[in-house]
Amino acid sequence: MIRVLPYLVEIALLVFCLVDCIQSPPHLVRNLEKGWWIVLIILLPLVGGIAWLVAGRPVRTSAGGQWRIGSGFPADERPRTAYKRNEDDPAFMAEMARIDREHEQSLKKWEAKLAALEAEQRRNQQDGGA
Repeated sequence: MIRVLPYLVEIALLVFCLVDCIQSPPHLVRNLEKGWWIVLIILLPLVGGIAWLVAGRPVRTSAGGQWRIGSGFPADERPRTAYKRNEDDPAFMAEMARIDREHEQSLKKWEAKLAALEAEQRRNQQDGGA
């Protein structure tokens, strides 16, 4: 079994590197064209696979895409933004007051319609019941 292990490792490396190379976007492959990497991996499985992992494989970024401590975005280079609270913005507050007035007017109209419908329904019940 131990005699077979190096061959299994070599075959696993060949398959992994070949699949990884084929699935990599061509514009991200480093140092050689994608086709040459495939030829190198097939013709020299051990050397080609290791060379692909070291020199040809695209540099992978973190899946989250968010900043984490030590991710290469120092605190002094972070973009500085001046945060402004909405309550400090007079235009925003005026717009909110306008929207509140519109909602109040709509609510009063609905209440008036509902009261009229209820009054009409009571009249119909009294006329029909009497």
